[in-house]
Parts: sequence; structure tokens; C-alpha cells
Amino acid sequence: MYRVNNLLQTSFCVRSSFASCKRLLSTKNPKHHSNRYEFRKINKLLVANRGEIAIRVFRACTENNIRTVAIYSAEDEGQLHRIKADESFKIGKGLAPIAAYLNIPEIIKVALKNDVDAIHPGYGFLSENGDFAKACEEAGIIFVGPSPDVIYRMGNKLNARQSALDANVPIIPGTTEAVEDLNAVREFVKEHGYPIMLKAARGGGGRGMRVATKESELEEAFQRASSEAKAAVGDGRLFVERLVSQARHIEVQVIGDHYGNVAHLYERDCSVQRRHQKVIEVAPATNLDPKIRERMTADAVRLAKLVGYQNAGTVEFLLDDQGRHYFIEVNCRLQVEHTCSEEITGIDIVQSQIKIAEGARLADIGLEQDKIKIMGAAVQCRMTTEDPGNNFTPDVGRIDVFRSAEGFGIRIDSASAYTDAVISPFYDSLLVKVIAHARNHQEACAKMVRALQEFRIRGVKTNIPFLLNVLQHKQFLEGSITTSFLDENPVLFKFIPAQNRAQKLLSYLSEIMVNGPLTPLGTDIKPMDIKPELPHVKKREIPNGWRQVLLKEGPQGFAKAVRRHPQALLMDTTMRDAHQSLLATRVRTRDLKKSAPFVAKNFSQLFSLENWGGATFDVALRFLHECPWERLSELRELIPNIPFQMLLRGANAVGYSNYPDNVIDAFCQMAVDHGMDIFRVFDSLNYLPNMKVGIDAVGKANGVISAAVCYTGDVADGTRTKYNLDYYVNFVDELVKMGVHILSIKDMAGLLKPRATTMLIDAIRQKHPDLPIHLHTHDTAGTGVANYLAAFEAGADIVDVAVDSMSGMTSQPTMGGVVAALQNTKHDTGLNMDKVNEYSAFWEQTRLLYAPFECTTTMKSGNADVYKNEIPGGQYTNLQFQAFSLGLGSQFENVKKSYIEANQLLGDIIKVTPSSKVVGDLAQFMVQNNLTAKDVRERAEELSFPSSVVEFMQ
Repeated sequence: MYRVNNLLQTSFCVRSSFASCKRLLSTKNPKHHSNRYEFRKINKLLVANRGEIAIRVFRACTENNIRTVAIYSAEDEGQLHRIKADESFKIGKGLAPIAAYLNIPEIIKVALKNDVDAIHPGYGFLSENGDFAKACEEAGIIFVGPSPDVIYRMGNKLNARQSALDANVPIIPGTTEAVEDLNAVREFVKEHGYPIMLKAARGGGGRGMRVATKESELEEAFQRASSEAKAAVGDGRLFVERLVSQARHIEVQVIGDHYGNVAHLYERDCSVQRRHQKVIEVAPATNLDPKIRERMTADAVRLAKLVGYQNAGTVEFLLDDQGRHYFIEVNCRLQVEHTCSEEITGIDIVQSQIKIAEGARLADIGLEQDKIKIMGAAVQCRMTTEDPGNNFTPDVGRIDVFRSAEGFGIRIDSASAYTDAVISPFYDSLLVKVIAHARNHQEACAKMVRALQEFRIRGVKTNIPFLLNVLQHKQFLEGSITTSFLDENPVLFKFIPAQNRAQKLLSYLSEIMVNGPLTPLGTDIKPMDIKPELPHVKKREIPNGWRQVLLKEGPQGFAKAVRRHPQALLMDTTMRDAHQSLLATRVRTRDLKKSAPFVAKNFSQLFSLENWGGATFDVALRFLHECPWERLSELRELIPNIPFQMLLRGANAVGYSNYPDNVIDAFCQMAVDHGMDIFRVFDSLNYLPNMKVGIDAVGKANGVISAAVCYTGDVADGTRTKYNLDYYVNFVDELVKMGVHILSIKDMAGLLKPRATTMLIDAIRQKHPDLPIHLHTHDTAGTGVANYLAAFEAGADIVDVAVDSMSGMTSQPTMGGVVAALQNTKHDTGLNMDKVNEYSAFWEQTRLLYAPFECTTTMKSGNADVYKNEIPGGQYTNLQFQAFSLGLGSQFENVKKSYIEANQLLGDIIKVTPSSKVVGDLAQFMVQNNLTAKDVRERAEELSFPSSVVEFMQ
């Protein structure tokens, strides 16, 4: 393998030398020229870089009639720099995204094959790689930058420090050689003390730098700096410097020709840094003493001359609060912030680079020092796709909208900033460089603020809010900042999030136009063009209600107060179960809130409002795109006097599978914190261990435990023995042992008849005289009000109703009907019928807005066949919708009959979410496949049952 590599290397050098000799022209060597190539006109130039800097160089070439060549990786196929060049070539097959731009042999090969005269490295990647500059030289290609010797010398920061000493330029006290381990660092600390800066021996861009202010921070800082340097430049060696605190970071732009001439283009202040990465640059440095400026620029020029610097570069200094400056390093390349110097001097640095590479003297291109003057002030902002609200994490994705700023004094340098551009995670997050130029620093900042506010970028996050905070900070405007500026001003990292209303609305409308509603519509009925009239609410204080009793007495005292109460109590389900049964749970929070003030002031006698839990949680998130927690807290704020009640599926909470106990505990506590009071805890199969999880969780959260027994069958029918009276009374006994506060009878299909209601409640009341009994039913068969009258006579305390316009059929019995039936009796509810009617009128109009989900499209009235099929009220209309969507609308009667058979096949189970879904899925499966119960039994092994059925049986 070693011999093969040697052969390949020798072959490459021979070919390169031949190409070099073939292309050289006879031109006399200048005195200071290093003999790396003969000067000649550049006709074609390749940029060994990507993005914004590649385009910047292409533009300079085009202005000088030089043809341009781009290279791009597979990940950059859609990037703009590829099409901005006259020619472009894909490189890096099989390589990582960054490695593609570091592949020296392939880049040289592309250049030779396409008659490229010169290569510009840009910044980053290979821009400070001496091996790359040397490879260009050996191939006879002009490298637009310093000589390899200078790059080798200044790229090593220890060598650069020694060069500074040789040039009599002050340096920060530090090690003269790379430190091998922590012991060497500690030796330095013994002499110079803390704080110290650990810095990579090679590379730049703020990588491989860590501060240690005390011994306990040293080991981690050393390891992090070393590993970061190793990842960035392949060399993990470090050196140590004494940390200069409260310093300004000032760099001098220098440019030299091949004849020993060096000029400076004044300085830039780069003190606004985050983690040693420059964010905003200013030129010239504000409030800088002219004498200090003169000393710094003179030192920079003297150092550049000493090392024989050619082309553009930057000499970086730290300036302490005593006005003393210290050399940091030399960047042997074009800097990102070179634009600031261009703006204040009027000199195109990139064009100057190219002309110098062709052999021009500084005087030939107008770069004599006495002719270079400062004209005004410039500020550059690096706009990145980083989220300042999330620790500046780089954001990726597609730019949906891009509108750039423009106007007098504003310059934009960009590459991937346009609508539909894809921001990848593979490269630097720089999106746009914005440069503002004006007569002074304050005016330049004002222009920059205006420009940043003009930008409209949607689809990815940007750091614009952070930049605006910095630009408008008094300290920045005054120019009195140091490298600690960001650390000392945490207010700069507090942002007001953009509302982005227009884009959200456009995105929503386009989604609807192309893909239809975000929530599936049950019918093709159009919602009515109506604005529901709000019930009139008098301006008076909200009266106390049962919630005040709960808050004062606690759950136990509350239950006792309910049992002592002589009149009938009602729970209103309009805000949950009613619209779940009639409108597929689609009522939005905004419509619930409209009626809330009216309810609070006129129905304080209500036992509770059911407004949360069950399917509402899932539907709010998946279809309504609302936060269910916000719904709860907002309703609580509007209705402080009536207890709120929710449906809790035991160990399932509001989901469809079991959760760990601690999840149920946390959920219940969070619900109480957001305003929930009463939890109706149930299990779809009356499985006590599952219920116990929910009961215990509610108790820990200090909520009211309303434990439910799910009702099915018919206790008045002596022939039906599985779910007889003893079954329910024994089940209630077990619940009472668990310490529940209220017993709830959950008749989810509306199967109770007056006789059965009387028997069940009377039996429970006889055994548990102090236990509040709460009856829930659905009015599918139309007997709901009659059942409630029987329930109160038998000893029930509370029943569930829905306001008239949201009642009946698969919903709860009518509120108005129950209130009217009990008037002038010992069970009188005390509710005002006129107010009930006003409340109903509002919901009658509101219901028209939800016509696409209206159950009456398929169900026109109640139906007593529910006593046979036992389909729960909350499932009945959904089952109809599903039947129609599966093309079984005309066979819905068969679906109901199959529901009976499916229930028996599954063991005559209690049917409520999620068990009812299993029965419904099996019933539809049987109708779709024309199967009888007998067929299912005989062919069970070969049938592919619905997943819900399989999971249930498992």
C-alpha cells in the first residue's frame, strides 16, 4: 500500500510539474517574489468554497472579465453559488459534506482539467491550509492569498507569537510552546495566575478556545478546547495565555504585494462576540484614541512586512482598559467582516487580491497608504438561521418567505437567502451579511435597525431579534463595549416572539385549499352564515356556587353538603359530552367561552359543569389544534363559582392505553392546578385495579373522587344474570372501600328504564345512605327525563343534563325538561326557566356553525332499538359516520345487528371507550366481509381481524 501511494504521489507531481511548465510565461522575477509562479493575467478563476463568499468572489471576477468556476458538494446541488459561476463541477463523491470542500487533490484536478489559472480559497475550509497553497503552487496555479511559507508560519499561533516578538509587537504573556498536558498548564498558572485562556495552536474562527478562571474549571476547559481544536483542524495541541479581561477585540486589515509593500485599511472592532464567535463588526472602532490607532496599525504593518506577507490578511489585537494592545494572531485569509473595511475606505478588497495575485503593486491599484482614508462608519451583522430563543440552536428547513431589505447605505451579501431555499444542517448557519454605511456609528446603527426590521423571513428561525436588541442597546450605540458585553447584559437574550400572523393565515388557507379541512368533515353540509347572539349578562357580581363550598369544606365536606342538600342537583354536559355525542366533539374553546359569563351568573345552583376529559383532550390536540390545558384554565377564569367535572379513564387518563402510575398522578395534579374539581373515574370493563390507579391519583391531588360503575344489561330483567343487581351493589361496595366521595352510575348507552333505575338506586341507597349518587345517561331511546324522575324518587342526588338545543337522542336528557318536570316539587332545582331558554337559544345558533359534524344528517330521532344493540350514545353517531365513509351507509341496520353479535362474540362486555370501539370495529368488519357470528367462530384462524380486536384479545 505504501508503494502504491508513493507511485500515485510521484505521478501527480510529474503531471503537475508538466502542466506548470507548459503554462508558465517568461516574466522577470520581482525582487521579493518567492518564485512560486510567474505573474500572468488571470483568465479563469476557481473558488474553492461555497455560499456567500463564493458569490462575492465571482462578482469581483466578472467585473474584471475573468471567467469563474464553482465547485459544489452533493448537499449543495441546489445552492445559488453553483449557478452564479460560468462553470460548476460536483466534487466529493462518497465524502462527508464538509470533507468534499477539503479534498485538495480533487480540487486541483478540477482546476487543471478546466484550464483554471487561479484559485481563491475564500474563508474557512482550506483558506489557511499551507498544504493547499503549496499544492496550487506545484500545479502551476496561482493561489490568491499569502505564500505557503507565510501560512505555515502564521497559521501556527506559537510561531505567530514569536514573529510578533521579532517585530517588536507586544504580546499577551503565554507559553512559547504547545502544552502537552495539564501539568504544563499548571506550571504557567503558578507564575501568572488565573484567569487564563486555553487556545488552539492552529486554526481560527474562535474554535478551540476556553477560559479557566480557577483550578476547578481547568481540566474540563483543557479537554473541551483540545477536542474542539482536533475536530476543527485535526490538531488538538494548545497553548496558554493570560486572560485579558474587559478588553476590546480590534483587528487591522492589511494588504501586501509581492514587492515588499504593505498597507493597512484601518481597523475593525469585533468585540461583540458570543462564545468567541463574532456576531456584529464595526469599522472604524468607535471611541478609539488616534494615537492608539496609529500604534496598532503601525504594528500590524511592521509584522506583515517582517514575515513577507502578500495579499489580504488581518492582524488581531486585544486592547485593554489601560489603552495597551496585545497581539493575538494573524488570519492569513479574507475575513467574513472584510466588507466593513471596504465600506469605509471604498476599496474592493477581493478585486485587490486578484490584481495583486496577477503581479500588481499596491501603487498600481491605488493602495498607497497616504491615499487610503476613512469615510464614515460601517456596521456588519451576520444574520444566521439560529434560534436565539433556544440557545442559538441552528435551524434547518425550507424558507417559505424571503423579502430582503434594501435602500441607501445598505449592502446585502448572501447566497442561500431566497424563497424556497433549503437550509441544510451540514454547513455554517450564515444566511445573509447585512452591512450598513453612514456618516457615523449611530447613523449606521439606525440604518441597520431599519434594514433588519424590513426583512421578512419565514420557515426558519433567525437571530434578527437578538441583533436588534444589541443594535439598540445604549452601551453599543455609545461604542463603549468589550468582549464581555454579551455576558454582562442578559437582557439582550430576552425577546418578544414574532406573531407571524400573516404567514400562519396564508399557510392555513393554502392547506385548506389544497388538502381540505384539517379536521375531517362528517358531512357535506355547509355551516350557516350566522353570528350567534350572546345571552345578555347583567353587570353584577358572580354569585357563590358549589365551588365555594368545595374550596371551604374540602372534598369530604363537599360530599356531605351535597348529600344534605334537599333539592335535585344537575350537572350540565353541554361543554363536553353533549357536543361529543351530537357534533363529534368539535366545539371550539372560543364558543365555549362566549357563553361562560352567562352560565356563571345565572346557573350558580348547578352542581357542576362537565367541560373536559374524555375525547375532548384528544380532539382538541389532533383536530382543533388547541391546547386543552388552556381551555381549562380560561374557562376557570370565567366561571369561578361552579365546580368543573371531567371524565378520567382510570389508568388510561384521557388516552387509549395504560400509563404508568406516576404519569396519572402528575396528570391529575396538573388538572387540579388548572382548575379541575371533580373527576369521574371509570374503567371500560369495571376493572377495579385500573380504577384504583385513577382514584388514588385524584385523592393525592385533593380532587373530588366521583367513582363510576359502568352500567349495561337490565337489572329489571331476571333472565339476564351476568350484570344483575347483586353485581352492581357488590361493585359499589368495593368502590366505597376505596374512599370515594361520590358514586356515579354511568349509563353510557342509555339502557336504564324507570323500573331498573328505581331498583338500582334504591338498592344502593339502602346500603349506603350517606353516599351521594350521581346518575349519567344518554337519551337515545327518549326515556331520559322519566328515568331521572324515577332516580330522584329513589334517592339520587345529581343527574346529567344538556341544554335543550344540545340534548336528546345520543346526548343527555334536556335540561329544560328536567327543570320544568321538577318545578313546584320537593326536588325543584331552583333554576330559572327563562335563563335556560336564553342559554338554549345561544347554543341553537352556535350548533349551526358545526353543521359539517351534525349527527342529524344520519340520525333523525331517538331509537329504542338501543335496548337491543346497547351502542353507547357517544359512539352511535360516530359509528354511523364510519359506516357511511366505508360505503356501508345503506347497511347501517346490519351494522347495528352485527354489533349485537360482535358483543356476544367478545363475551358480552361492558361497552364504553375504548372497549366499545373494539365491538364497533368487529361489527363493521363482519358487515364488510358478509360474516355471521357462526362464520367468525368457524373461520377465526384464517380471518385478519381489525388490530383493535386483536389487541383486546391479547
